[in-house]
Amino acid sequence: MSKTYSRRGFLKALGVIGTTAATSTIVSCTSSENSASAGTDQEPPIGKMTYRTNPTTGDKVSLLGYGMMRLPTVETNGSAREENDAEIDQDMVNRQVDYAIEHGVNYFDTSPAYCRGRSETATGIALARHKRNEYFIATKLSNFAPETWSRQASIEMFHNSLKQLQVDYIDYLLLHAIGGGDDAMDTFNKRYIDNGILDFLVEQRDKGVIRNLGFSYHGDIAIFDHALKMQDDGKIKWDFVQIELNYLDWKYANEINDRNTDAEYLYAELVKRGLPSVIMEPLLGGRLANLPEPLAGRLLARDPQRTIASWAFRYAGTFPKVLTVLSGMTRMEHLKENLNTYCPLEPLNDEEMKFLEHIAEEYVSFDIIPCNDCKYCMPCPYGLDIPAIFVHYNKCLVEQNVPRDTGSPAYRKARRVFLVGYDRSVPRLRQADHCIGCGQCESHCPQRIRIPREMERISRYVDALKRDDTKGLAETTKTDEEEQ
Repeated sequence: MSKTYSRRGFLKALGVIGTTAATSTIVSCTSSENSASAGTDQEPPIGKMTYRTNPTTGDKVSLLGYGMMRLPTVETNGSAREENDAEIDQDMVNRQVDYAIEHGVNYFDTSPAYCRGRSETATGIALARHKRNEYFIATKLSNFAPETWSRQASIEMFHNSLKQLQVDYIDYLLLHAIGGGDDAMDTFNKRYIDNGILDFLVEQRDKGVIRNLGFSYHGDIAIFDHALKMQDDGKIKWDFVQIELNYLDWKYANEINDRNTDAEYLYAELVKRGLPSVIMEPLLGGRLANLPEPLAGRLLARDPQRTIASWAFRYAGTFPKVLTVLSGMTRMEHLKENLNTYCPLEPLNDEEMKFLEHIAEEYVSFDIIPCNDCKYCMPCPYGLDIPAIFVHYNKCLVEQNVPRDTGSPAYRKARRVFLVGYDRSVPRLRQADHCIGCGQCESHCPQRIRIPREMERISRYVDALKRDDTKGLAETTKTDEEEQ
């Protein structure tokens, strides 16, 4: 598709127009990064995992890393428990960790914030059943809340991670999601500099309690550049950095949301300094496994033997300075599928890379709300299920069930699918029309989504859909530029 072909023109050609992406602290476990990818029954081979070597410590790290943010939860009467009551299915976590280690996975990434504070405990229980030299643990200093910014509170959080993970050292410790907050530089300084916590962590690395020290980045690019300049100026030596990289964000992160930075720049800056990259969101919370039908069809037509998700994982793994690619594998089939992709990795060739670049270019035209379902925005103080609202809207958009024209032959069916599915996916009292625009969620969003504005837009759309209001439906397609 030519760059001169407008987004709206492309959408009209497909018969669908979506809203523009405006912008998405404790994380729930209910989600599935590979959620709608085509499954595979092929049993992954043992002894074929692709490994990358950490230049700092010589660690031989599996290219597939296990992200412990989206763990399986116990179900009651066939349905997942309510988010606030979700209980981690420890038996299933144990089984999946055992299977992963058996097939060569040795990098496990968690945080005190994941799964409403329960991920580290579950991860520790599962891994403690194995020899300590069989795995690397990555966790984070997730001192997001102001009450955790004091030196004492942050140090307590660090020591609690050691306790919950049942270890006496952390292999990979990260400053969690630097770049966030309304005043990102001020927040960065208060979390890690003014309280002396970064100096404390360096001391722990010198003592061997931390083997590798790095940071994960979301948000203000000035903070990313600042952290790297600290190394350039000799103030700190980073061992690795965690960034978001996938074939959509490589060139289009900023176009999708002008508050984000393209992965092409982030990766190049790390390569320039010899820093290995740990990759998060290779599937964008499942969005790259649930492509719009025209794009999914092109991937399947090109290679019917590969799943939609495997293209994204191959893309992330093809970059030579990537140490490991994290995946939140909620179900065993997700784990098996990803193991098949990385046991061993078949890197993309130049032609396949260009093919995915074209897919990304066309995907941008759908203006999907860039929510990765990470749930950093939750819980909402007014009870909204923000990720579920976005997930339903995006799902209907890619399936062309976001009707705009009441005169269209497909309008009635699409209207019913959207409204019925909305009530099933999101309880009435947790829907977009209950947003009061407090904005508390927005500063926590790694994708920097303007959440209150999107809630208001979706609320207007649902209301117009219920009233069969053609004018109202059309008004919800306004671009950000038109609104400003």
